[in-house]
Amino acid sequence: MGRRSEVVMEEISQDDMVDKDVIDLTPTKKISSINELPGVGAATAEKLIAAGYDTLMAIAVSSPGEMVEIAGVSENVARKMIQASRAALDMGFMSGDEVLKKRESVEKIPTSSEELNKLMGGGFETGAITECFGEFGSGKTQIGHLLAVMVQKLDPENCAVYIDTENTFRPERIVQFAKGAGLDPETILKNVKVARAFNSDHQMLLIDKIEELIKKQGMKVKLVVIDSLTAHFRAEFIGRGTLAERQQKLNKHMHALMKLADSYNLAVYVTNQVMAKPDTFFGDPTQAIGGHIVAHASTFRIYLRKGKKGSRVAKLIDSPHLAEGEANFIVEEGGIRDFK
Repeated sequence: MGRRSEVVMEEISQDDMVDKDVIDLTPTKKISSINELPGVGAATAEKLIAAGYDTLMAIAVSSPGEMVEIAGVSENVARKMIQASRAALDMGFMSGDEVLKKRESVEKIPTSSEELNKLMGGGFETGAITECFGEFGSGKTQIGHLLAVMVQKLDPENCAVYIDTENTFRPERIVQFAKGAGLDPETILKNVKVARAFNSDHQMLLIDKIEELIKKQGMKVKLVVIDSLTAHFRAEFIGRGTLAERQQKLNKHMHALMKLADSYNLAVYVTNQVMAKPDTFFGDPTQAIGGHIVAHASTFRIYLRKGKKGSRVAKLIDSPHLAEGEANFIVEEGGIRDFK
């Protein structure tokens, strides 16, 4: 073997041939599973499956950086894996009528308030992230508890996942809402899976655990509640010097939620803390934490504030297709009702 051939083989072994059973990186047949992807041998497939990347879609929507970190392959192999997955799934442009047909699978989780349902176009959408922000006591957590009940009224097989970051989850409240909706409290509680997140890393890890509930345990998760989204990020990253790192980490978290909502057609409801802008002289100085990162990643944004006579006011401030508007409601023991 000549010197040039030796150099080429050495480059291949160092750059591309991570698995011993990998020889050819060019796909020659129709790919139907991750084991048939170029550059994926038994060892790499095992790593991908362990990390939850067990479908072509999961790899197709990932980044080369993710594949490099998870599978231990080179960037060159990672790109080939992703490209082959996309080619196998025929991922490209869709016509507007095809997108409209796809949106027929979107479900709406209603509340017990007709005004709030009307504001949200029938309820809280699946396949989307709804951010609800407001000061303490404005009703953010109450809506999260109510949705965990109402998603099961939509379909008894539906389950809700509640990620609690501020110790605000109360099973007693679920029982009250279940009775108010005419449902069996014990059955409802069994289908609400609760996890307490103790820091931002733990919070992000729990998102991966949700995929395990769906794939390995066969649960029909239709709602994910995070109450609250930014509490840990706000506490751990203090000062302007850490702002860039915080926003980058928060951005990664939001994209993981977007991917989860889109992949499994489930609704993501996140509550968000607020702060007062001291330089605001006119109007409401209340501003949501997380800045543009959270704002852009959220499909729907609702601003909650306290109204007259103990009522709450929900203002829809951002939506891809719904008009801005407000809904007034009162939080009661058995649910929420319209405020007249």
